Amino acid sequence: MKKTAVLLYPLFSEYELSVALSILMQGNKPIVTVGLNNNSIKGESGLSCLTDIQLSEVKLEEFDSLLLPGCLDIMTLVDKQELIDFIRKMSANGAIIASISSSPYLLAKAGVLKDRNYTVGLSLEGMKQLGVFDLTYYSDDLIVQDGPIITARGRGFIQFGIAFGKALQLNFDENWYRP
Repeated sequence: MKKTAVLLYPLFSEYELSVALSILMQGNKPIVTVGLNNNSIKGESGLSCLTDIQLSEVKLEEFDSLLLPGCLDIMTLVDKQELIDFIRKMSANGAIIASISSSPYLLAKAGVLKDRNYTVGLSLEGMKQLGVFDLTYYSDDLIVQDGPIITARGRGFIQFGIAFGKALQLNFDENWYRP
């Protein structure tokens, strides 16, 4: 079975991954956490994580999906070309990509959102300033799926995780995540 790459970067939002990771576990989907380097990564709430591998070690043929959390300050990743290239390659290989909160910025920068409907947890003014978003395809919906690309606002992390599990055709119990 192919794996899901879970990208972790400084100040990533831990809670935005919680339901998606739980569903991947329920569905017996193997995951590999991926970082830009081998350093410890601290999330926005202070959780320190060590990734399984660094970006340069990823063998694309082993993965069929990619999960990206939001980031407290997405601009810290603006110059990480290896990250943008990796996202572009995963998309070109047909991966299912799930991106929440501010991380759709990385998809837009990689060209993955070209001619695709999406949402993002950034203000319209912020999106305009970044200059990589085509606002024609923007939706203020909580979650948007366009083909293999799933985007969501941070507060939609439950629906986001469920949509990702369904896109991967995993067997899981949605009721675990209902109030």
